[in-house]
Amino acid sequence: MILQQGKINSGDLAKEMNISPQALSYHLSKLKKADLIYETKYKNFIFYEPNLSILDETILWLSNLKGEQQNEK
Repeated sequence: MILQQGKINSGDLAKEMNISPQALSYHLSKLKKADLIYETKYKNFIFYEPNLSILDETILWLSNLKGEQQNEK
């Protein structure tokens, strides 16, 4: 939900979530590997934001799946 508000760097994100930077790093690496977020670098900071194109594709896929299930009833 925090990422929906816009770009945020890892330090601020860790503070917002009240977790250690190490724990956040672990979760961010999993999200990046799944292409659910992407990062941009600016000076000494890395900013994270959701990869909306992947999320849109997932929603479309789920909608199509739901439509197929409804046709089978």
